[in-house]
Amino acid sequence: MQTPIHTPVKVSLGHIPSPTPDHTLRRAVRRAARALTYRLWTGLAAGAMALCLTACQKPPQDWKLTDVSGHMPDLQFSLTSDTGAPITEAAFKGDITLVFFGYTHCPDVCPETMARLSQVIQQLGPKADHVRIAFISVDPHRDTPAMLHAYVRAFDPQHAQGMTGSDQAIAALARRYRVAYELGKPGPDGNYEVDHSAAIYIFDGQSHIRLMATDNDSAEVLVHDLRLLIADAA
Repeated sequence: MQTPIHTPVKVSLGHIPSPTPDHTLRRAVRRAARALTYRLWTGLAAGAMALCLTACQKPPQDWKLTDVSGHMPDLQFSLTSDTGAPITEAAFKGDITLVFFGYTHCPDVCPETMARLSQVIQQLGPKADHVRIAFISVDPHRDTPAMLHAYVRAFDPQHAQGMTGSDQAIAALARRYRVAYELGKPGPDGNYEVDHSAAIYIFDGQSHIRLMATDNDSAEVLVHDLRLLIADAA
């Protein structure tokens, strides 16, 4: 089968080195993207703290993750679900939604993150009834709905939903939530990697952004904050 020809898509928050065939440099690109995400969200966290100190409201929760309430847009998108049907944020209304941008051919960060989120769901037990995982592909050329369906169901058939869309739709959504990603150059076999940031965006049942987790946050930390968020919504 002939490999589809595509135009590389680049969405970035700043300068991220272009991927090269050298594996060491690819890992350096991933570290740079993660460091960029960390610096961005450290600044947002500082702003959130200042807001809490000046606003007259109930005492802040004992969050372990980064509280980004009010610092990003509400959950909003129009994509294609892993069943091939159109899907919007309305499908997640009333549920706490964990949004992650990745791709099915990802060799490390994506399967590790999905496995961690599956562990979180298991640890929440019945409290996970209204918690969803939204896996948004940054590789729409290869990630067909059928492939996404098989991928996310392998981690959690009940709570996980895969989504894809056009290059333009994915790029616009990535900009909306400050996600950095870049398609690498295809090798002789036509395969390529996609360097991308690895944040998990947590939205409440009203589609408001609440928390942000990185790949350094453990399942236990996620469970702690999700329990607080679930209790807050009760």
